[in-house]
Amino acid sequence: MENKGNFFAGLAIMAGLVIMGLCIPAAVREYGATKRSVSVRGLCEREVPADKVIWPIKFRVSGDDLNSVFSEIERNNASIKAFLKAGGLEDAEISVGAPSIDDKLAQDYGGNNRYYRYVAKSTVTVCSEKVNAVLALVKDQKSLIRKGIIIDDEWGGSTPAYSFEGLNAIKPEMIEEATRNARESAQKFADDSGSRLGKIREASQGYFTIESRDSNTPEIKKVRVVTNVVYYLKK
Repeated sequence: MENKGNFFAGLAIMAGLVIMGLCIPAAVREYGATKRSVSVRGLCEREVPADKVIWPIKFRVSGDDLNSVFSEIERNNASIKAFLKAGGLEDAEISVGAPSIDDKLAQDYGGNNRYYRYVAKSTVTVCSEKVNAVLALVKDQKSLIRKGIIIDDEWGGSTPAYSFEGLNAIKPEMIEEATRNARESAQKFADDSGSRLGKIREASQGYFTIESRDSNTPEIKKVRVVTNVVYYLKK
């Protein structure tokens, strides 16, 4: 009885070893298949018009009489607001900041190296989604200069800033296009290497970037996204 039991035990062990031997090659092949992959990047770029603009209109007023300086600031503010409203903007899109006054006599400690005692700076700011209307006004701001308003554009201080706020509306389409472009690149690699393209092993979405198309047309924005995708390759 004991010999018979040992016989069957040995037979079971032998059968297990045979089955394991048969499974190992398949497992190795499967492991090798999971190691074969290709990493690709998909790019999508679009040019879109800016949908928001902030335009600070800065000006300065000089004089020796403080009351006269303040009066001129108020007149300039009124002229600028009238100019903007005539161009299609509304009161809600226009804000007037508090002026800053420099007393040159105090700064120079009594020195005479000055033209006027007071130099005032003030800003009227436009914040609007009417980009085309603002573009037309920017081109026509010479009419303000004709009225004696000295636009302070030092270091680009009165330069409009354009932005694109509608990214969420185009995100899905851009990601889809970038992913499609990535798959086309992966398919080309698979064809050239004599492989078949498998499923996605892993993927990551890159950051969206928005920048001006060029320095001459800041009102046109270039939106860009890159996706990184890793595909399995099959023999």
